[in-house]
Amino acid sequence: MDEAKVTQQVSPEMERAAAQRAKVRASIARWDLDTAVFAFAILIIVIILLFQGVVVEIVAPVALFGLTMVWLVGWRRGRQLYQRFYDEELSKLEQEVKKVITGTVEKTVEETIEEKVQKALRERWR
Repeated sequence: MDEAKVTQQVSPEMERAAAQRAKVRASIARWDLDTAVFAFAILIIVIILLFQGVVVEIVAPVALFGLTMVWLVGWRRGRQLYQRFYDEELSKLEQEVKKVITGTVEKTVEETIEEKVQKALRERWR
């Protein structure tokens, strides 16, 4: 089958479903262990600074910077994962469409062979 025909077979509803599944998978995978460790490290730094008697005017920007970095890392990772998952979902949909098209062609060929055999048997019995 031609790739253009298969791509045309993927309907907008299927693309939306692929986008939704990719979005859910990316949002789940966005906050991985690296991000959690980084956030925990920021928390430890803030606690150490407070126990060392550093003024809140210095600790607050450090904490804010750390939280901003955690958010940016998670957002960037989520965007990358979304694109990868979206491509995976679209390829799965294209494979399903290919299977359906191939299955209907095979079924049609089988039906025509079956019909020919039935006609030959009917002619023999007459």
